[in-house]
Amino acid sequence: MTQLEQFTTPVDAVASRMRTLAATLPERDGIAVFNRVYLTVTEEVERRLDAGDFPDGEAAVSLDVRFAERYLRVAEEGSPPACWRPLFQFRRHPGVRPLQFALAGINAHIGHDLALAVVDTCRTLRCEPADLEDEFERVGDLLVSLEERVREDLMPGPDLLQIADPLTHLLGSWSLERARDAAWSAARALWALRGLPDLAEEFADRLGAAVGLAGRILLTPLGDRSGHITAYGT
Repeated sequence: MTQLEQFTTPVDAVASRMRTLAATLPERDGIAVFNRVYLTVTEEVERRLDAGDFPDGEAAVSLDVRFAERYLRVAEEGSPPACWRPLFQFRRHPGVRPLQFALAGINAHIGHDLALAVVDTCRTLRCEPADLEDEFERVGDLLVSLEERVREDLMPGPDLLQIADPLTHLLGSWSLERARDAAWSAARALWALRGLPDLAEEFADRLGAAVGLAGRILLTPLGDRSGHITAYGT
């Protein structure tokens, strides 16, 4: 139990930083919407670590913390890279719905940050990506299940879920499972390029730009519940 408590302490620390962010952001702010989702994920990871659900607790904690810190640095410092830039630019747009903010944050964090977090963890633990695959899959399964809950909690009422509603099309254009699979492939590619730092940096930059483009699409202003698009900043 002493060893397990040592493992869970860093996870609690990143959760505490998310709670601090939550207390300082307006509820409707796009970063706040994603932060609430991510805090739920982090608390669930911590609960499962306490329950011994991860075969390698040290690897799971290392991956989870390095993953979370990539988001927290961006949120706390306010200098977003390409993958996060659309969410920061549109975080207060009245025509963007909460579900779009949540999915755009998940897209940035899974599509870009997760691959880099795997590489960070491999360097820290001196292991190969294959050694983290079980922990990666378990965290990924948790994210998929929570994404379903997020869609249920933030989905507008059934009156808006018509086949012609633009939100319906946006929801169908992105998949967390596909993003997770792509992140694993990107992590393996980055690890293979670790001896070529310039090429690895270029790969990561292009990955971030591609993820940012997907995020910009997810944040297409759709208007309020009546379908009215309000001018940005009003």
